[in-house]
Amino acid sequence: MSTPDPADLEAAKQASTLQLLFRCARLVNELGLARVRERYNKPGLRAAHTALFPHLDLEGTRLTELARRVGVSKQAVGQLVDDLEAMGALERVPDPSDGRAKLIRFKGRWMLDGLGVLMELEQELGERAGAEEMAGLRRGVVAVLTALEPRETERG
Repeated sequence: MSTPDPADLEAAKQASTLQLLFRCARLVNELGLARVRERYNKPGLRAAHTALFPHLDLEGTRLTELARRVGVSKQAVGQLVDDLEAMGALERVPDPSDGRAKLIRFKGRWMLDGLGVLMELEQELGERAGAEEMAGLRRGVVAVLTALEPRETERG
């Protein structure tokens, strides 16, 4: 099998909407992390930590389910949860449906503060890229998420 031409690879990357979405997500995550680290004095917060946040249910999520959602081992997620618990971002509480199990959930203002930073970034992007473009992006992302979520629940 021959090695693909780098120009062909770059063209394929640029033609992939989802590849562009991955790049956007990475850049937004980097901007958000930098802002949270500085504003809230959280120098140890890493992208690996924030990768857990979208997968946490407000009422809490079991560690095994969180690991499944993130797509990494229970041990890897456990270490990240330990880190975030030490930072005061998460807490482990008893699962009301099973006294032996624990739920992991946000603690304090972490979620509100993080969402506040994301809203600021959205506002700034709306000013730079255009409010209409951001509204269209939101509609598109919601439609794609709606199409994908049934598959997520089917895997579970």
